[in-house]
Amino acid sequence: MRRREFIALVGGAAAAIAAPLDTQAQQAGKIYRIGFLSYASYATAPAFVEAFRQGLRELGWVEGQNVIIDYRFAEGRLDRLPELAAELVGLKVDIILAPQGPAAVAGKNATAIIPIVMVSVTDPVGLGLTASLAHPSRNITGLTYSVGVDTHSKQLELLRETVPQISRVAVLSNPANPAHALAMTNIQVAAQALRVELQLLEARGPDEFDGAFAKISNERVGALVVLADAALGLGRTRLADFAARNRLPSMGGLREDAEAGSLMSYGPHGPDLYRRSAAFVDKILKGAKPAELPVEQPTKFELVVNLKTAKAIGIIIPQSILLRTDEVIE
Repeated sequence: MRRREFIALVGGAAAAIAAPLDTQAQQAGKIYRIGFLSYASYATAPAFVEAFRQGLRELGWVEGQNVIIDYRFAEGRLDRLPELAAELVGLKVDIILAPQGPAAVAGKNATAIIPIVMVSVTDPVGLGLTASLAHPSRNITGLTYSVGVDTHSKQLELLRETVPQISRVAVLSNPANPAHALAMTNIQVAAQALRVELQLLEARGPDEFDGAFAKISNERVGALVVLADAALGLGRTRLADFAARNRLPSMGGLREDAEAGSLMSYGPHGPDLYRRSAAFVDKILKGAKPAELPVEQPTKFELVVNLKTAKAIGIIIPQSILLRTDEVIE
């Protein structure tokens, strides 16, 4: 989608008819402003943006009538997030939606007053975003990406079940993403339980992939896991191509990874999280305080398998995996 078309899309009014709102919780005739602060690029997130907008429409919020959304995309650049967060605070938005940990942290650093709804954040307690999931103590609430060690353990388990002979797995993370240090702790716990040796690799984005590729090529690695991250996601096709050329089974944390050519992906259903985040926004705009809304965890996870990639690297997907697959790419 061209930039001009996207601006026209988000600036126009949705076709849905607004449902009646609680007049005690909403000022009559007021148009609320939502700041959408994303670590990603719009090009990699249209389905997520639309899922959030759909969730709002279902709750009676119509863009241009009773709500305006101010979008800010960092394009995978962490250094831009503080500036973009400050812009939204300067616009005096009523609430900030912050997908992924880096955006949520930037929002937290920019304001302690404006409510923030985080989406798909790994370990918000560990990141200092909230005191606990059940009792948020700040201006921040929302939805997590994982349910702790189990999510990353499942990724390794699925890889091991698909390719039982693997004993060494490369894991690519972004050292600039504060959530990845926490995720790596979970992965290391899972690897110990599965008796899998890890090769820990880092890249802040596609510009640093070559160094990671060289290390993988020099080691006896049997598979590759790429942690979900907006900057790494900008190069997901390149990552999938490298894995395929080296006949490496690869696992991503988002369905877009499998769609780009990775062998598999396992993680929460992204659009579902964004659609559910609209309910948090709705409640807060109607008067609820973030501290009154417990942080929720994903309830819908999906396993996607790319059979085209499996064939290209000479792997037969076990029937036990196929029976649990939510989508097969052929």
